Amino acid sequence: MFRIGVDLGGTKTEVAIIDSVGHTRYSRREATPEHYESKIRLITHLVGLAEKSVESDSLPVGVGHPGSLNPVSGLMRNSNSAALNGRALDKDLEAALGRPVRCANDANCFALSESVDGAGKSAKSVFGVILGTGVGGGLVVDSRIHEGHGLLGGEWGHTSLPWPSIGEVPGPDCKCGLSGCVESWISGPAFAADHTRETGRTLTADQIVTNAEAGEADAKAALDRFQDRLARGLATVINIVDPEVIVLGGGLSNIPLLAEETARRLPGYVFSDRMTTRIVRNLHGDSSGVRGAAWLWPLS
Repeated sequence: MFRIGVDLGGTKTEVAIIDSVGHTRYSRREATPEHYESKIRLITHLVGLAEKSVESDSLPVGVGHPGSLNPVSGLMRNSNSAALNGRALDKDLEAALGRPVRCANDANCFALSESVDGAGKSAKSVFGVILGTGVGGGLVVDSRIHEGHGLLGGEWGHTSLPWPSIGEVPGPDCKCGLSGCVESWISGPAFAADHTRETGRTLTADQIVTNAEAGEADAKAALDRFQDRLARGLATVINIVDPEVIVLGGGLSNIPLLAEETARRLPGYVFSDRMTTRIVRNLHGDSSGVRGAAWLWPLS
């Protein structure tokens, strides 16, 4: 059985056909347009091309997107793609495609992908972490996304950084309107901003990591602060959820030895005499989102 996954991103939109054993039979990426109606047309176009490639139609379609649906109004909210907010994305896609469509937050899709056949395969509970322009997360239990009562499950990026030092209070302003959120400390832009505050020099996250690997003291200190804050944030996740595996994703997951360094620091923060949660890097990279969208339609 074929399934179609769509990853609706801020800059690119990807479509893929995944078969029943997880093989990708077709994939294509195109730039994401700005306007809402154009996004709907692009998804419809990409689904049509995908179905044509396997000479089939009316295949199950799953869509991963930024933000979440308000369970009361049925409208999108909290999306960094502002054109989606206030829109009935699932209903509009169903009308355009002429079939049921399953939608989920993109971080949830990432977690599902890595749980089904990725770095968290065979684990009963997987927490997927996105470390990129923002900080997101998704929880999968027994191969099913746990979205929560209000569809807010996994939003650890908008919890307060735990055990802050005096210098970390009240913390940087966050786009959510609060200050000191995990996202305001360990997203890519936040990592770079922390380095600038401490040194007065502006570098990208990638440049900081490169300089740290070369032994530059300020960059090494910035990376050390980032890794410690990541461990503190994830300790709260472990204390509440206690997942079997945490899978790191997003651009910052490519930092060398990040999973290992995070695992090394966690015992100092987790409320246990034994750290059993495994911290691993993702298997499917930036294809996890589209794969997870396809897996919104399970095998059975």
